[in-house]
Amino acid sequence: MTGPISIGIPFRLEAVNDALKSLIINDPESANPSVTYQSENTLLQTLRSLKVDLSDNPGMAVILSRLIGSEIEALVPGLHFATRQQGILSGRIAGIEYKPVIGAQFVSNEPHLLVSTEFGLVSSSLNDIVTIKFKDPAIEKDLSRALDLIAESGNSSSRELKINLPGRGRRNVSISYVISSPVWKVSYRLDLQAEKPLFQGWAIIDNISDNDWNNVSLSLVAGRPSSFIQNLYPPYHVSRPVLPLSIAGTADAVVHDRSSPTPQAAEVESMMMRMDSYAQLDERERRTLTTGNITGGTVQTATGSEAGGQFEFTIKNPVSLNRMMSAMLLLTESNIEARKFLIYSGTGRNPRLGAELTNTTGMKLPAGPITVYDGGVYAGDALIDFWNENEKRLISFGEDLSVTAAASDTSSRTVSSVNIAGGVMTINRSQNFIKTYTFINSGSDSKNMVVEHTKTTQTELVSPQAVEHTVSTYRFNLTLLPNRESTLTVNEMRPLSERITLLSLRTDAFLSYASNNEIPQNVRQALSLAVELRRAVEAAEAKVKEIEANRISLAADQDRIRRNLEAAGNQTAEGQEYLRRMTALDREIDAIAPALEKTTADAKTAQEAYERYLLGLSF
Repeated sequence: MTGPISIGIPFRLEAVNDALKSLIINDPESANPSVTYQSENTLLQTLRSLKVDLSDNPGMAVILSRLIGSEIEALVPGLHFATRQQGILSGRIAGIEYKPVIGAQFVSNEPHLLVSTEFGLVSSSLNDIVTIKFKDPAIEKDLSRALDLIAESGNSSSRELKINLPGRGRRNVSISYVISSPVWKVSYRLDLQAEKPLFQGWAIIDNISDNDWNNVSLSLVAGRPSSFIQNLYPPYHVSRPVLPLSIAGTADAVVHDRSSPTPQAAEVESMMMRMDSYAQLDERERRTLTTGNITGGTVQTATGSEAGGQFEFTIKNPVSLNRMMSAMLLLTESNIEARKFLIYSGTGRNPRLGAELTNTTGMKLPAGPITVYDGGVYAGDALIDFWNENEKRLISFGEDLSVTAAASDTSSRTVSSVNIAGGVMTINRSQNFIKTYTFINSGSDSKNMVVEHTKTTQTELVSPQAVEHTVSTYRFNLTLLPNRESTLTVNEMRPLSERITLLSLRTDAFLSYASNNEIPQNVRQALSLAVELRRAVEAAEAKVKEIEANRISLAADQDRIRRNLEAAGNQTAEGQEYLRRMTALDREIDAIAPALEKTTADAKTAQEAYERYLLGLSF
């Protein structure tokens, strides 16, 4: 690039915000580069501001009516009246009037131009006027500008950013930006027939821009960037309140999971395309990746490299693609490691045909579909998530109808240990979950299978040992013999703990624990002795209640007799009898007091012995 220059780049209307947000200009010789563009509503506002307003696509009559008072010179063939030169009408526009014209079938209004001449007002039909020229140069200039603006905005779905570079001399200039475009897609092919299976990856791209791609270097970026749109294109005006005049008063202004996740693996959810002029690439950006093909030769495909936390694929050869066209480009072709077997994930009648693939392509590969071929024929389709370098992943692409599968579940609970300390008994139990898989191989060949067993929540695997695991499953290997039934039993255990405060137990609860054969014998014997002590406490408390009830009954009789004595009087024979009976009741109540005191003390002693025993137990 040499000297000062302006470069116009068209963008789809919906892409202007992204371009304004991300545009980068690198010109070592331009200290003050600038970007100019027609903002939203600029055309309408500019056209309305000109002396000749063409904003609403007006006709001749409307244009002239908006320019009343302007001086004109019109060519009107055959006009002789009120002109110095035949056919020339010169003067100032006085207005437009409409006169009825009677036709064969209807009456129409024909516009006539009123011109104020030195001879007076002259009316001429617009249909008779050939040309009109404005004598004011400013009007002619605005008319020309309005027409230029309308011509430049002919494509209402596109806007042009004009980059102005005032630099001098010859230099290299780079311009880059990020705009929204369809994400590139990926699809794979896998041929399992060869000793070292052939794996191909194809990138599917779309050019929906307004420009043809001619010899561009295409980079495909896979990653998870943070991206958004901000509305930078339309002009914004600060809202200002309208306040009344002070004289008017005042107012206030108011996919199969990966196994044992690899540390450097990263999920990939979005894919972007980056394009550069191939002539501007340096040697590092032109490097290519060479991989072997199935015949032992090499196939040059694409460069794979880290790109700021993402992964970038640079297509080896420059790409040309017409606008609104799509293409498939070879991303990678390589022999990879693969091992075929069946996969059963715990559901369904038949296991799935599958394989374990190792990514030896040297690239981090995005998620996508895989079309699988085996023995020269189509075997099925598979899906794979983001695939890291050297990572092993399972795929499945069909069902093996020669093998049937079934699964059954059982569970049990057992006591594993009992601890007693400080009057608290802790019973530790094991909740066992057992799942049995049964497979019948009706084929004539042995088959290797991977069983994916879904992990039960908060459990530990007891048996058998898993060959690998994912976040949600254990994986087990199983060999299915021909015409035989094979089983796999998976045992998982969940620990449970129960804490019981012994002093709060009733006798029947003690008896239940003391007779439970799951509890160790020495603990059951200790609990049996606790039952005896508990019964002694209950017997002493019953004795106390019995004596207390007798005392209360005697006191009630005494109170009844006292009321009868008051009614009969103590001088009567009946009163004397009541008095004798009250005296006898007093003697009985006095005799009960020592017995109540003794039984209460016995009950307290029994309770203390019971509590001391329980608190002293230790197992």
